[in-house]
Amino acid sequence: MQTNFTAEQLADPGVAESEKILRKCVHCGFCTATCPTYVTLGNELDSPRGRIYLIKDMLENNRPADEKVVTHIDRCLSCLSCMTTCPSGVNYMHLVDHARAHIEKTYKRPLMNRITRGLLAMVLPYPGRFRASLYAARLGRPFAPLFRALPGMKPMAAMLELAPASVPEPSKVSKPGSHPGSGDKRGRVAILTGCAQPVLKPGINEATVRLLNRIGVEVVVPEGEGCCGALVHHMGREHDALEAARKNVDAWTRAIDDGGLDAIIITASGCGTTIKDYGYMLREDPAYAQKATRVSELAKDITEYLAGIEMPAPVNGADLVVAYHSACSMQHGQKITTQPKTLLKAAGFTVKDPPEGHLCCGSAGTYNIMQPEIARTLRDRKVKNIERTRPDLIATGNIGCMTQIAGGTDIPIIHTVELLDWVYGGNKPAGLPAAKSV
Repeated sequence: MQTNFTAEQLADPGVAESEKILRKCVHCGFCTATCPTYVTLGNELDSPRGRIYLIKDMLENNRPADEKVVTHIDRCLSCLSCMTTCPSGVNYMHLVDHARAHIEKTYKRPLMNRITRGLLAMVLPYPGRFRASLYAARLGRPFAPLFRALPGMKPMAAMLELAPASVPEPSKVSKPGSHPGSGDKRGRVAILTGCAQPVLKPGINEATVRLLNRIGVEVVVPEGEGCCGALVHHMGREHDALEAARKNVDAWTRAIDDGGLDAIIITASGCGTTIKDYGYMLREDPAYAQKATRVSELAKDITEYLAGIEMPAPVNGADLVVAYHSACSMQHGQKITTQPKTLLKAAGFTVKDPPEGHLCCGSAGTYNIMQPEIARTLRDRKVKNIERTRPDLIATGNIGCMTQIAGGTDIPIIHTVELLDWVYGGNKPAGLPAAKSV
């Protein structure tokens, strides 16, 4: 793609990087066939190619974002399926992230939109606030139909509808400290406890620590670690995202310096995609660039890490059919495609791939709140494809997908690591169907 940026414009590192990305696009349109919003809406401007044209025009002319640009950029899930498809290596992720930051700086959103986005940024990254908000949502749930009928209030209705009926007790695993492995020491890792996941499903991190400890891996929860920054990053709140990244880089650097780390374990693939990008996000910060790159190189999804370790013999039977839902952030963002399924098969599960597995379920961070109608359409399509495989349960590696898909089916959906922990001697996950004993 030919570009016409001035030397003055290219002095901005963000613009310069976007210009390099734009020049790689050859207009081939391969991305349109795998883009969930284009497949759903059929509008060229809701495809990666269409959004690239809008971003190019906005940045090249150095103008503020307008309603048209914001509408179509906001509809992007950042599922990154286009990057898997693209034959030219266009880094759409970095381009759309820069566009969102530009929108945040130059566009004044409608009042209710600003309130909703501000509320999400103020609550979701903080477990204590998020837990309190879920208790409040239980009281507000009866008002969801009313909010859905009011202009600009559909996101509020979606928030109430997505809130769980009950909130689990906080897990001790999230507190700073060390969990030593048993037997011969096979490694030392840190774990990202996260923000939304330990509130919604604390058992995921508990299962991770139990499993790693049983196979001889020490697990450290560093003081000062928090939200990865993905939620605010995808809202264009660049300053907040970078501050979250720096905080985590500092926490994990202290753990590296105090005994070393073999890996930083991530149990939510959406977080993993962002943390693996810390080196890029902080590339212009001389105090953090090198440290952030080291953190990104150490970051591993739990299945990515376990795939490199010899697992023990199964303890509990797993004679069950599993539909494996590969989260977009897992297959497109991190390019982890075979390891989770290989681990599940080795544990005794029969693993099936649902049709259209490359298409997003509609969760995408806060997307199912901010774009509830598109998200619901994508969820229903995803559930229909999963149910076609006639599974006993669904396995996935991302809390957002678990919450989203569970809203459309009665089939149990369980995190991959919870299933592995159970097979290798851990607790039976809630909702797991009966299985044969070995």
